[in-house]
Amino acid sequence: QVQVVESGGGLVQPGGSLRLSCAASGTILGMNAMGWYRQAPGKERELVAILNNGAGTDYADSVKGRFTLSRDNGKNTVVLQMNNLKPDDTAVYYCNAKGRQVGKNFDAWGQGTLVTVSS
Repeated sequence: QVQVVESGGGLVQPGGSLRLSCAASGTILGMNAMGWYRQAPGKERELVAILNNGAGTDYADSVKGRFTLSRDNGKNTVVLQMNNLKPDDTAVYYCNAKGRQVGKNFDAWGQGTLVTVSS
């Protein structure tokens, strides 16, 4: 069983910054992809940023130049640095990890963390 635990989030004013962290634990042989999605009220869940093993990082157009996704070397942990936040960034942010365990693949989600951008 792979567990994904998120931290960070909260209330910030427009133009401010927040940092979200995500750690995957369990018997993980390899990570294929790890990143963040978000879901705003009344909207579908959407990709924010994802780090694909060996294939670089993809970002949603709406966050390019403002958000940066990085990974701790040797750890199944990613950090999403969010700068110049806008009210439209308000959403529940979910971390997702996809990879391999013994004899099977996994696709695990965190419980979500709320980001509110408001003055």
